[in-house]
Amino acid sequence: MTHETPVIEISNLHKAYGSLEVLKGVSLNAPRGHVISLIGSSGSGKSTLLRCCNLLEDSQQGDLIFNGENVSWKGQGHQRRPADAKQVLRIRTNLSMVFQQFNLWAHMTILQNVMEAPLTVLRRDRAEVEQAARGYLDKVGIGDKCDVFPAQLSGGQQQRAAIARALCMEPEALLFDEPTSALDPELEQEVIKVIKDLATEGRTMMIVTHDMKLAADVSDHVVFLHQGLIEEQGAPDQLFGAPKSERLRGFLSATHAT
Repeated sequence: MTHETPVIEISNLHKAYGSLEVLKGVSLNAPRGHVISLIGSSGSGKSTLLRCCNLLEDSQQGDLIFNGENVSWKGQGHQRRPADAKQVLRIRTNLSMVFQQFNLWAHMTILQNVMEAPLTVLRRDRAEVEQAARGYLDKVGIGDKCDVFPAQLSGGQQQRAAIARALCMEPEALLFDEPTSALDPELEQEVIKVIKDLATEGRTMMIVTHDMKLAADVSDHVVFLHQGLIEEQGAPDQLFGAPKSERLRGFLSATHAT
């Protein structure tokens, strides 16, 4: 694998739920160290694309390539499934996902939440994992919350704990699915600051977001999806400053109006 090999390559990806086509042939790359933002209206396929990328959803057609390694498939169409469970686990542990809802274990402390996957999935040494977990909780600004339970934290703190949990897997890429949309505006800023800090470290990230300012500030490349297809993509200053497509212009004017 060369430094030039993208961490994630998606080629001609199709996804349907029954007869509803959600992705109609999407191709994009996430080069190492780049931040890719996916924007578009609800139902445009953004979150589905991220979930297909992480193999949480099965796609019906197209290639997913992770660090130059093709996902192997068996079956066709709606019967298509990944062929190699070990490959799926390996890829999934290298693509940490941060969801809209924080998905923290309610019965575990914040520190236990962050340590759980590296211990059970990666079977790493407990002392090492604890040291790393404490470091990542410090990094996201809640190092003092190690011993409390999720219910005792604000939404913004819970989402920062979820980011620390994703980081503790030491993944090749981070996938964010609307990481701020469940938060009040003032708590949103705490999470945005963490994401911006991660972007400056040169981490590979794919972010589905409704926050155009976040997309403009952190992205190397922005992809505008419309009805399951890429309508326009490019550098953030180009997309936000001089959009070419009528649909993107309409989308941006609608989002600025809200």
